[in-house]
Amino acid sequence: MKAFLSSRPVLWFLFLFNAVVAAAAPFVVDGSQGIMTAAGMGVVSLGAGAELVRGRGKRPDSV
Repeated sequence: MKAFLSSRPVLWFLFLFNAVVAAAAPFVVDGSQGIMTAAGMGVVSLGAGAELVRGRGKRPDSV
């Protein structure tokens, strides 16, 4: 499971999807629930983005 979640296509999906949801959540969901949803999705997006940047120079173990 770790190899799947750390693959580049999955990281790109997590980064982009969660960033879009984090940007839209305060407008779609009212009140503190929208803010907390945006914060949680933003944290996941930032984590995936950080892993993409950190692993940029590494070659994949398997294709």
